[in-house]
Amino acid sequence: MTYQGVLRKMETEFAEPIQYYLIFENDFLNLNQLINKTLRFQFVKHQCLNCSLDKPIYRQGFCKSCFFDIPQAADWIMRPELSIAHLDKEDRDLEYEKRVQLQPHIVYLANSSNVKVGVTRKTQVPTRWIDQGAHEAVEIVEVPNRYLAGITEVALKDHVADKTNWRKMLKNDIEDENLIEWREQLKSYIPAEAQSYYIESNTETHLKFPVEQYPVKPKSLNLGKTPSYDGVLKGIKGQYLIFEDDTVFNIRSNEGLVVAISVL
Repeated sequence: MTYQGVLRKMETEFAEPIQYYLIFENDFLNLNQLINKTLRFQFVKHQCLNCSLDKPIYRQGFCKSCFFDIPQAADWIMRPELSIAHLDKEDRDLEYEKRVQLQPHIVYLANSSNVKVGVTRKTQVPTRWIDQGAHEAVEIVEVPNRYLAGITEVALKDHVADKTNWRKMLKNDIEDENLIEWREQLKSYIPAEAQSYYIESNTETHLKFPVEQYPVKPKSLNLGKTPSYDGVLKGIKGQYLIFEDDTVFNIRSNEGLVVAISVL
């Protein structure tokens, strides 16, 4: 059986373990059911997630011209502190920016390879933690817009990491941390504008991923250099597929590639 479509980040379902789905235009795959099966990935072409043209992907699944034009790829996406919709100011498309920025956002601590701080829309909890491969997470503040979440993250990342070590995360070389204690330690560093939004009492969220074998020395599959790859799927963590030979494939960083996936 062969499935073909443009890669977008895997859809997930919060369960034990996490359920993963690849959604194509005319098909979908529950990837958990393919663990221990041999899969063939073949590169077909590029397809920009915005204009759908067969143009080289620049970043975030978009071709270069779209990346520098559309609001979905503006700087405030990656750097929430640059959000300005709350000031009624436009960056690229004020209507879109208001819709995304002017809604509840969560600043959180997650433990994937180490304790890190991050920002997500409230509607993306716990999806954001799943996508990062975090095995535990806790909310710190819930604020009414993206700007307040951004300045809170900036203040806290002076005291805690804001990046995940993907190799360490995939090798499951992790330790449990008391995120409630971490949150208490960081409380005093929250900016004055966000202090009143501090979440006083809640519990950690724990996540279990469908992995039967973790890689010892993970090596990343690049379909641009290796347009065809066969491997036995042994697990899924974050947005990575993990194969028996220690190859790992980051679906998120390959958005915009059209692939054919065969179950051998």
